[in-house]
Amino acid sequence: MKRAVIIGNSGGGKSTLARKLGSAWRCEPIEIDDLMWRPGWQLTPVEIYNAEHTRLIDEESWIIDGLGRLDSIPARLARATDIVLVDMPLWVHFWFAAERQIRWSTGQIENPPAGLAAMPSTEALFRTIWEVDQSWMPEIRRLVATEEQRGKRVFRLGSVADLDGFEIRP
Repeated sequence: MKRAVIIGNSGGGKSTLARKLGSAWRCEPIEIDDLMWRPGWQLTPVEIYNAEHTRLIDEESWIIDGLGRLDSIPARLARATDIVLVDMPLWVHFWFAAERQIRWSTGQIENPPAGLAAMPSTEALFRTIWEVDQSWMPEIRRLVATEEQRGKRVFRLGSVADLDGFEIRP
């Protein structure tokens, strides 16, 4: 009965980490982007997103990675038993995102976000990374700290070395 949230800005390796954790826990990870996005990078209607998000976090065990809607994060964190905050310097997120865009544009991407075929605009992706860093991450850090004070296990990954060496036991 473990429930892990892996949260942080785009291009931080959250989905890769979730797959690694899912293998160790024998639990299929849930990529919140699958819920958030429809083909063509169209947003899922809010009422559908909210209903499905509630259904997912009500499950007994899960690993959920990604941001999703900002207003859905508090409920996800509150229900989690473990929280992994990927909070690396902004340039690392840009670097990882650029590498992913290159792999995608050359047909070498294995796990595109949300399983989508269409690559997002690099400009839009970088703008999103910047905006999330500036406006969402302070609130996410605060929410994570609140859950930590409530007794949740919180792991903060602030570097590529932290990300590469991270292991969490079920």
